[in-house]
Amino acid sequence: MSKILTSTVDVSSLTKKDTFISIIIIGLLFFIFGFVSWVNAILIPYFKIACELTHFKAYLVTFAFYISYFIMSVPSSFLLKKTGFKKGMMIGFWAMSAGAFIFVPAALTRTYEIFLIGLFTIGAGLAILQTAANPYITVLGPKESAAQRISIMGIFNKGAGILAPLIFAAVILKATDTDLFSQLATMNEGEKNAALDELIRRVMIPYTCVGTILFALGLMVRYSPLPEINTEQESPEVASANMDKKTIFQFPHLILGAVGIFLHVGTQVIAIDTIIGYANSMDIPLMEAKSFPSYTLFATICGYILGIIVIPKYISQVNVLRICTLLGIVLTLFIIYAKGQVHVLGHVTDISIWFVVLLGLANSLVWAGIWPLALDGLGKFTKLGASIMIMGLCGNAIVPLFYGYLADKIDVRHAYWVLFPCYLYLVFYAAYGHRVRRWKL
Repeated sequence: MSKILTSTVDVSSLTKKDTFISIIIIGLLFFIFGFVSWVNAILIPYFKIACELTHFKAYLVTFAFYISYFIMSVPSSFLLKKTGFKKGMMIGFWAMSAGAFIFVPAALTRTYEIFLIGLFTIGAGLAILQTAANPYITVLGPKESAAQRISIMGIFNKGAGILAPLIFAAVILKATDTDLFSQLATMNEGEKNAALDELIRRVMIPYTCVGTILFALGLMVRYSPLPEINTEQESPEVASANMDKKTIFQFPHLILGAVGIFLHVGTQVIAIDTIIGYANSMDIPLMEAKSFPSYTLFATICGYILGIIVIPKYISQVNVLRICTLLGIVLTLFIIYAKGQVHVLGHVTDISIWFVVLLGLANSLVWAGIWPLALDGLGKFTKLGASIMIMGLCGNAIVPLFYGYLADKIDVRHAYWVLFPCYLYLVFYAAYGHRVRRWKL
């Protein structure tokens, strides 16, 4: 432990070159986060067909993937305290690599439960990486521009998210699959099983390659020039304010922020992972619908670029958070109530699907807005506070299940009502919750 402490550096001692290199390396991590996470947008309808699942069971993809954040986030903070950032990140990459390799026996047997184990293992590795990377980039410079740095990370993340479904679809799906999907209902049991076995086994080679790459990336980060930043440094003011603080739960703005992250990531994954199913409900085939998650992610990237330009020079990160959360409420109501056929980007659809796409813009700067507000003034509690925030990522697992349940019980359009209370809470946190410093009875 002492070896790790003596090798840490104060962020103020880093040169511009050191900071630039660190941002690029952490940006690579966020690219990996995005690629591995947002491929779920195409995995969900793919598994739904190949493993013959209901809407609810299909969204267990996101549940298995993201519930690991809830389970692993606090252990991740202790792991990082013991190993330091770089060794911890290596372990995270290796856990992801193991999860990718689990896809091979899962595909061989077409066993959905084994796929879920693989997804959980990948998520566990990502929990370690996220617990390290988010506080790292937050403290890597002035707190007033933290949302700007996180927006840069978001471009890496969502840029990978645009590529992931398209690359997965290009590698896994064939031009003739639209005919195959339409013929499944007329096949006898033997023909259908053979066709579905062939379909699901297409993931074996890609995920073997992914596992190998992730293992190599773990070694690369371990021996990279990324400095071990001291994220637990306290200024005299922060140390004085935290003298009476014994547990992490004495920071209400952090706990309320973690709830905000829980709801925010849930709304984000619903906007991206359900849009193919929503397009299918408009009789848009999978081979055409596969583009819609990329449109949503592109809208998110546009939001990040705006954030980089305007924060903090023209508008504060807290006011940007308020604008984005209010926009989320407005767009949710448009999704439910707006109707009419439109022709956009070569697609003939109901107009409401484009409001789902625009949720990418509303969601873009919420994460970047909440993190610096929630971690403000934590001092020596920063790593543990970050792990509490990462626990909130299990919202990706839980909130979409409510959408899937409502989609089965009502319909895929009105299931988007689940977004409304989420955005209401986010408006509360942006307006008031982030300023709460003591619990009031």
